[in-house]
Formats: sequence, C-alpha cells, structure tokens
Amino acid sequence: MKHDITKSAIAAALMFGAASACVPAAYAAGQAATSGSTATSTSGTPSGSTAASASATAKSVPAADKQFAMKAAQGGMAEVELGKLAQSNAQNEKVKAFGSRMVNDHSSANDKLKQIASKEGIQLPAKMDASAEKMLDKLRKLSGAQFDQAYMTHMVADHQKDIKEFEQESKQGRDSDLKQFATDTLPTLREHLTQAQEAKSAAMSDANASKPPKQASSSVPMGKAPTMAGSATK
Repeated sequence: MKHDITKSAIAAALMFGAASACVPAAYAAGQAATSGSTATSTSGTPSGSTAASASATAKSVPAADKQFAMKAAQGGMAEVELGKLAQSNAQNEKVKAFGSRMVNDHSSANDKLKQIASKEGIQLPAKMDASAEKMLDKLRKLSGAQFDQAYMTHMVADHQKDIKEFEQESKQGRDSDLKQFATDTLPTLREHLTQAQEAKSAAMSDANASKPPKQASSSVPMGKAPTMAGSATK
C-alpha cells in the first residue's frame, strides 16, 4: 500500500514539473509573436499608408485647380523678384513704393499657397516661368524713367490678367482650400492694380517732364521769299 502511494506521488510530481516547464516556453513564444506583429505594424504600415495617402490626396485635386496653383506660384515669385528690382532701379517714389509692396504682399501670399500645396500634395514649381525670366532680364538693363515706364506698364497688364484668373478660381474652383485662397487674395490684387495705375501715371508724367521742349519752326512757307530788314522797295 505504501509502495503504491509513493509511486503515485512521484508520478504527480513529474507531471507537475513538465507542466511548469511548458508554461514559460509558451509564454515566451507568445511574446515573440506579439513583438514581431508590432514591429511589422510600426515599421511597414505607417510609411506605406502615408505615401499612399499623399498620393491619393494629390490625385484628388482637380486639374484646373492644380494648374491655378502652379501659375499662381510662378506669378508670385515673379512679382517678388521684380519688386526687389524696382526698389533699386526705379526713379519715381511711387514706383519704388509699389515695388516694396509687391515684395511684402506676394511673399505672404506665396507662403500661404505653399501651406495649401503641402496639405493637398501639390508639388509647386521652384522658379518662375520663361516669360517672367525674360521680362526680368529686360528690366535689369533699364533704370530711372525708362525702368519706371516699362515696369509699371507690365505691372498694370499683369495684374489685370491675375485678377481674371483669381476671379475664375474664386467662382469655379472645386478645391475648397485653393478656392478660398483665391477669394481671400482678390481684394489685395485689386488694390495692387489701382496702385499700379497711379504709379504708371506718375512715371509717364516724369518722362514727359524730362523731354526737351519742341523748338519753334523757322522755315519759310513755299512761294514766299524772305524779306530783309531795311531793304529798298520799288
């Protein structure tokens, strides 16, 4: 009887030891699986989902809105560079003041547009377009009254075109952020046009004032001979 009880106790002890050994192993395996799953989730998923999200956002912007953003960015850069040139090459104070405002206002607008483009996944151009580069090169060669006339003539025409494009985006834009940007920027562009027209008039007045006066003509009408003072008369 005692022998049987001893054998049963030994068997129970062996079974308990085996079970105790299995528990840590199973726990370790479970932890490894959890760690591997977490590592896969943190290392692969976010970067992939972020890229996919950015791509989806970029594709969701309508083509017309994206084109507006691209042109507005290039135009804004051109206004800043031409404004800087006006501050050094202009003669008329109104022209210089206009150039200074172009630098300040368009730098601010450019920053706002960049923020929207980043949010929408739009890659804006890094430099102005070829026509703006050509105009900048042309104006660099001018100074004084000549610069004032050429610069302000360009600014009036350029802002008339800009206002039409921003009005169209404000009314017909489908991207809410770009549409709001156009709406918010329009009042400033209209102020620019008014100031540009005033500065252009001032530049033209300076140019006319600097022209030498026309001399009176001393030519004698055809068919008439000049009379000499003190000549004898018959």
